[in-house]
Amino acid sequence: MTDIHTHKVTVQSNSEALKESWQWLLKQFESMDYSDHDSFAVHLALEEAFYNAISHGHKMNIEKKVDIEFNVSPEKVDIYLTDSGPGFDPNTIPDCRLPENLYKTEGRGIFLMKAYMDLVEYNKSGNCVHMVRHRNSSKGVTAKNN
Repeated sequence: MTDIHTHKVTVQSNSEALKESWQWLLKQFESMDYSDHDSFAVHLALEEAFYNAISHGHKMNIEKKVDIEFNVSPEKVDIYLTDSGPGFDPNTIPDCRLPENLYKTEGRGIFLMKAYMDLVEYNKSGNCVHMVRHRNSSKGVTAKNN
């Protein structure tokens, strides 16, 4: 049986709220020898999902809470992030790569989440995102810094 480490937390809608959970997640990655690339990818996707929740879902209302569940195994990390907002239809978000959308800010976070995670899916109401990254996934930028 696979060893799965689970962490569930409810946090306030502010940018500092992820620090403690990220530290927990980072310890799991280190203990399971995840790569720096995996760590970066999950961190980026988590920050984008969290920012979308507090910005769009909660309209920056710091009184509202975000529920996050992490499940980490040697094979993959699963993240569920749920806000208390009304939700949205992800199919209505414009493709940020199209010329007519290059200067719009909509859709960049979701694009990055999909670029770095193996799975990004939403519940029916659109207020919960489920993200999965498999260990040593090839998703994301692979260029080296010079």
